[in-house]
Amino acid sequence: MRKLRSKIKKPRTPWDKERIDKERQLMKTYGLRRKKEIWKAESTLRSFRRRARDLAAKKDKIQEKILLDKLQKLGLLNKDATLDDVLSLTIEKLLDRRLQTFVLKNNLANTPKQARQLITHGHISVDDRKIVYPGFNVTQDLEKKISFYGESPIKIAKPKTSS
Repeated sequence: MRKLRSKIKKPRTPWDKERIDKERQLMKTYGLRRKKEIWKAESTLRSFRRRARDLAAKKDKIQEKILLDKLQKLGLLNKDATLDDVLSLTIEKLLDRRLQTFVLKNNLANTPKQARQLITHGHISVDDRKIVYPGFNVTQDLEKKISFYGESPIKIAKPKTSS
């Protein structure tokens, strides 16, 4: 039987006012329910940075290209990025790649909380597949494929905006 390990690391100082205020602002901006979602994104970012530091020390061009290609596919970096760009990534950049944020940006919802509700209730699809996870990471090739799922009642009730 395998040992299950936590995917996140909690903050070392639980009562740091500056960190708490920053997390509260992120929760409000991105419509997150728990600080655990922020900590998970920070852990992901931390692992990318750790890999970049190790690769910079080893000077392994093949592994460096694999890491940069992965981050480009995720939409976190542009084509001509380097390891220094990986080290300068921010949590906001990672939170911008969540499905919840894309639903809001594509005007499928009016607020971040409504975007989260639409996703969890099964009204949003990505590439014609229902996704019920607001934290789903949207890759660059899936950005344009976000829409309402099938004959969702929300899709019928949502008025068309004229452009």
